[in-house]
Amino acid sequence: MHAKLSLLDWAVVGAYLSGTTALGLYVSKRVRTSEGFFMGNRAFGKAIMIAQNLGTGTHSDQAVGVAGAAYTSGLSGIWYQWIWLFTTPFYWLLAPVFRRLRMVTIADFFEARYGRAYSIAYAIFCLYLFALWQGIAIKGTAVTVSAITGIPELLIAITIGLTFTLYGVMGGLVAAAITDFVQGFLIVLLSFLVVPFGVIKVGGMSGLRHALPDHFFSIFSQSGGELSPFNVAMLVISGLAGIVVQPHMMAVGASGKTEMNCRIGWTYGNFIKRICTVGWTLTGLLAAALFPSIPFHDREKVFGLAVTTLLPSGLIGLMAASLMATVMSTCSAFMVDGSALFTENLYRPMIKMQRDDSHFLKVARISSVCIAVLGFVMGLTMSSVISATVQFISILPFIGITFWIGIIWPRATRAGAWASTIGSAVVFYATKWAGFSNSWSSLCSIAAGLILIMLVSLLTPGEPEDKLGRIYRDLRLPIDEQDRQLLVKEN
Repeated sequence: MHAKLSLLDWAVVGAYLSGTTALGLYVSKRVRTSEGFFMGNRAFGKAIMIAQNLGTGTHSDQAVGVAGAAYTSGLSGIWYQWIWLFTTPFYWLLAPVFRRLRMVTIADFFEARYGRAYSIAYAIFCLYLFALWQGIAIKGTAVTVSAITGIPELLIAITIGLTFTLYGVMGGLVAAAITDFVQGFLIVLLSFLVVPFGVIKVGGMSGLRHALPDHFFSIFSQSGGELSPFNVAMLVISGLAGIVVQPHMMAVGASGKTEMNCRIGWTYGNFIKRICTVGWTLTGLLAAALFPSIPFHDREKVFGLAVTTLLPSGLIGLMAASLMATVMSTCSAFMVDGSALFTENLYRPMIKMQRDDSHFLKVARISSVCIAVLGFVMGLTMSSVISATVQFISILPFIGITFWIGIIWPRATRAGAWASTIGSAVVFYATKWAGFSNSWSSLCSIAAGLILIMLVSLLTPGEPEDKLGRIYRDLRLPIDEQDRQLLVKEN
């Protein structure tokens, strides 16, 4: 297939790729320590925190998945991302929790709360998640940009992977966050650029309404559909249960200089994304009106088809650049966060001899490349963006329950955490095997996890008071008070 881009489009794409890489490499000069690589020295202001959360949490596979779901299901397709709408207010409450812990990864919390074995298991699980998420992002982008440009998916995936790996390996979270500031504008542009052209083409909103059946304008699928009220409710509950253990949350929620910076960045950045989701849904509806004969199994290609059909020369290249912006902003952050898990929670505990910080910075950079490669491979072998999205939403509560209970209930024990995680996973897959729907399996799994952690914790010895005392003391103290106490001790 020949490329469909004009010279102007190619110029836009080339300028974006070279500019982003140059910016990422430039800011990488600031990174001299592992703390700077993993957490940006916890020095980000409000604007960078907002951009980091928007960029890390938004990637083109989400636009592709939502548009594809809206193409076949109507407005209800928005729930593949709006399941997080109800978690957004919790970010305002959770940001101080993550910031006050002063930890680099969520695995650090699990080690302090439930012991090293549970922390190691979580870190290994999350390395798989990071590879899965990078694979989803790369797959969704490669499919769509290929539809826009005619370039093979493999070549697109290689270009994306090399670019974000280059500046991410050098600059860590600082490079990821600074490039997110630029790419955030492209993400918003990506979300709505097609809509005005599509609305004109279809004859206005009244023309769109006339072209589609009535059920396409229902916020939920009809009873038994993939986005029925019950299915959506369970996706929302599963999302809320699991959001706290998405492994990049410590970086995006706690790398701000102050608690307020973290709150504003985490909440507002994600709220902008909820607005962007509306644009993706409208793009899917417009595609359903304009291209009604696309098979169900090709629904994830409708976003790219809408771009090439509706946008003029120049804007097509801008859209292709915007799509790549989303995946690179996400994957660079995931790569850094994954390297933090490997270095801090797997590698560092195994090293018995003393090593200086430069050694661990080198390990972080090497491991980040390995994580990027694994994500690239998973992206090439992934069948569907939507099915992969549902998969990770469903499995995160296996561990999310233990985080929530570990924060709220001091009596929770490591034996209870293991019982909850293993039990909820067994219940989920056993009920799936027995023929339950994904939603009913999730409900049974979450219920089992809650019961098991409380029951087993009450029947087993409590955790050491010194470790619990440190966690709950820090959670009660605002970060500025912690800083003041540390300054007093140093003097």
